[in-house]
Amino acid sequence: MKIRNLVLFLVLSFVFMLVACSNGDDEKASSKEIDKEALDNLNDSEMPIVKDPITLHFLAGKHPTTASDYNEVTVWKKYEEMSNIKIDWEMMPKEGLEEKRNLALASGSLPDVFYTSYMPNNDLVKYGKQGVFLTLNDLIEEYMPNLTKLLEEYPEIKKGITFPDGNIYGLPTIYDPEFPSLLIGSRPWIRQDWLDQLNMEMPQTTDDFYEYLKAVKETDLNGNGKADEIPFGGTSISGLRQFLAGSFGVNNNGRAHLYTDIDPETNEMRFFPIDDGYKELLQYMNKLYSEGLIHENIYTIDTNQSYALGSEGLYGSTVITSAETIYGEAGNNYVGMTALEGPNGDRKYTDIGSALAHLGGFVVTKDNANPAATLRWMDYFYSEEGTKLFFMGVEGETYEKKSDGSIDYVDEIKNSPEGLTLEQELKDHITWLGGGYPGIVMENYFKGAESLPSSIEAAEGLEPYLIEDIWPKFTYTVDESKEMSALSADIEKYVDEMQDKFITGNIAFSEWDKYVKTIKDMGLEDYMSIEKAAYDRYKNNE
Repeated sequence: MKIRNLVLFLVLSFVFMLVACSNGDDEKASSKEIDKEALDNLNDSEMPIVKDPITLHFLAGKHPTTASDYNEVTVWKKYEEMSNIKIDWEMMPKEGLEEKRNLALASGSLPDVFYTSYMPNNDLVKYGKQGVFLTLNDLIEEYMPNLTKLLEEYPEIKKGITFPDGNIYGLPTIYDPEFPSLLIGSRPWIRQDWLDQLNMEMPQTTDDFYEYLKAVKETDLNGNGKADEIPFGGTSISGLRQFLAGSFGVNNNGRAHLYTDIDPETNEMRFFPIDDGYKELLQYMNKLYSEGLIHENIYTIDTNQSYALGSEGLYGSTVITSAETIYGEAGNNYVGMTALEGPNGDRKYTDIGSALAHLGGFVVTKDNANPAATLRWMDYFYSEEGTKLFFMGVEGETYEKKSDGSIDYVDEIKNSPEGLTLEQELKDHITWLGGGYPGIVMENYFKGAESLPSSIEAAEGLEPYLIEDIWPKFTYTVDESKEMSALSADIEKYVDEMQDKFITGNIAFSEWDKYVKTIKDMGLEDYMSIEKAAYDRYKNNE
């Protein structure tokens, strides 16, 4: 009996020891969050962030338009002076980014931060649950007052960055919800001078748009006798489809969800590519394509070829970010279109993104010995001053204040004495042109095409018809991610292929029922079960 009790005692002791070790592993990252020496070096607020200098190792994705060495970029040198934090930038070219990122994760040789490395949501939750990435919920509240304020003001952003386990593993890129032109991105444009020549008003319905496109095809608007006018052209068919979706009552929750939305009739989630409204959308596009009103090469044309045709003044309408910047002088003839009313009275503009633009641009790893200082470093870029520094650089060196109170890049950057482009001049000063940046993007400091007066005016024309419930990408559990990856690869690929075949007429609409059945047989019920679970979590996140 005594031996048995002794054995039992030893077994229980071993179990408790394992539990203790397990708990220690789970809280391993948290123990570094409250490291006394690191916290003692932290200033309470303002700059510098730390009393004694520290160095952090960032593994950063690099775009071809940005400098090869971020250590020499004006913005980062200035911020090092301000913060007392030096960043040891290890650059990852975009073309090898995924391989380098995965190698670092697999080898366990981790940086302090993965910066603009486009960490997928699947990896965020996978490595977050393993403790490789820090859980940021409490750290955000304690050390990131600017981001905390934004999450309180826009709770939909906090919902979007929270994973199914209730944790936050990455910091977001936020597009200011008060900057709709940026949320819209690409938008529809039409030739105002051709409307005037045709004595036509701005199209208000899909029928009006058809009549305009038809008139462009039938009229020598260039006056060259070549009949080379292209009623609608662009870099892909998706721009036109997204522009028209809200005219047929589908894609009601924004461009991050191109297959599911809320059915306005039932208020339930649906897979809209099998809906009657989607069928009518494809039938309308098939009509345009079959009558030569859509550029016949739209499925094969590359971006540069499309831009060249637009610059030659051949497109009667298009969907791009800015006709002015892309088409040059010819772009001055274009004005933004409004949302069109469809055959059933639907009139919404649904091709708009969420204010939660990206997630996973700033990921803190378990090897980071200074998580509090690191998050304070990043929090600055969720403030107005930080946004100004990130996008505009240093006053007097890269930008200047105008008499009207606005700011703009200095003349040496806008009108390069060496004949360089704006991007080339900015390369040594800022890094935002590479994209994927965490922080907040504000209209006053963002100098992309979306901030031009013509783009703002085009966005204002769409505003009355913008959808309100714009979903970000949903987050999934590890198991859901695996299953969804397989299901979506088959179902969504099939939908996209069949969409093109219906539009071009390679498949007749008499095959529609067969198409719907095929999708259902591919596992649509399981696909929708996962999507609905993700949507319910998103709705109920606090």
